[in-house]
Amino acid sequence: MTGPMRAGRGRAWGRTWGWALMLALVALPVAGCSGTAPTAKGDGQGEGGRRSATIPVTIATADGSHRFAVESARTAAEQQQGLMYRTDLKPDGGMLFAPYPPDGTGPREASFWMKNTPTSLDILFIRADGTIARIAENTVPFSEAPVASGEPVAAVLELVGGRSAELGISEGDKVSWPH
Repeated sequence: MTGPMRAGRGRAWGRTWGWALMLALVALPVAGCSGTAPTAKGDGQGEGGRRSATIPVTIATADGSHRFAVESARTAAEQQQGLMYRTDLKPDGGMLFAPYPPDGTGPREASFWMKNTPTSLDILFIRADGTIARIAENTVPFSEAPVASGEPVAAVLELVGGRSAELGISEGDKVSWPH
């Protein structure tokens, strides 16, 4: 703690503060171990400790099908937050923005950015028929440059950067999920 010591509290106050700080530091790891159990649908961990259910997403490629367990962003608030601040992404995780836009007036052209997003992502823009219109691979963390779909889309899927190339996912491949 910085700043002058308050009059009348002296050494006793300093010892009390020290014990309180020590207890807080000991309790912190314990508090991190507790929490809400995952839902039956998934184990996604959202910002601020919020648990998010996951949904299965399958991408059919020329090399076969690839399955992901992704968080679902359906509301305007969830889509605005996206994967900002997240560092806990799994190779077969991510986030599906569906419907896009959340008010159901789509399909329409989408524009995303990487503001406050510390992890590089592959952003897959998905047409109404489920085919991938565009893949923005390995987006730059924290960038505020717009990443546009280039055409109207009905959904957007964010995966860990590099996964599309690693798995042979290409534009035109088919994406499916339970609606």
